[in-house]
Amino acid sequence: MKKVIIIGSPGAGKSTFARKLRDVTGLPLYHLDLIWHRPDKTNITRDEFDARLYEIMARDEWIIDGNYSRTIEVRLKCCDTVFLLDFPLDICISGAMSRIGQKRDDLPWVENEFDPEFRQWIEDFPRDTLPKIYSLIERYKENKDVVIFKSRVEANAYIELKSCT
Repeated sequence: MKKVIIIGSPGAGKSTFARKLRDVTGLPLYHLDLIWHRPDKTNITRDEFDARLYEIMARDEWIIDGNYSRTIEVRLKCCDTVFLLDFPLDICISGAMSRIGQKRDDLPWVENEFDPEFRQWIEDFPRDTLPKIYSLIERYKENKDVVIFKSRVEANAYIELKSCT
C-alpha cells in the first residue's frame, strides 16, 4: 500500500478515515478539498487543480482523500489501493450535519450551516454517483486492493487491525 484513494459519499467520514490511515501507515495525506477550495470559499481553476493532483500522483507514496468525480478514473488508474466508504444515507447525512460549526483540517473554513444544495447532493449520491464509482472500480480493480466498507464499525476495525501490524 503506497498509493491510496479514499472515496465515498460526503459525510461518510473519508477524511477521518484518511487521517487514521495516515497515522498507522505514515503515508503522506492530501485532502482534495484543501486543494480545490480557497479560504475565501472560492475555488482554484480546474487546470490548477489538475496540475496539483498530477504533481501528487507523480510521487512515490500518497493517500488522496476525496471524490471529485471527474478525477476518480485517473486516480483509480494510478493507485494501488482503493477504500470506498459505502455507508447508508442516514449515516452520511448525520455525519455531514455533525461537522457544522467544527474546525476541520480538511476544509479551509468552518461550515456554519448545512447547505441545502450540499444535503441534496448527499441524498442523490447513492443514485447518481455511487453506481459510476462501482463501475470504475470494476474496470480498474485488477492489480489493486479494493476495500469496501459498509459501516464505520468495519472501517474502524480495519484501522485497529492495521495499527496492530
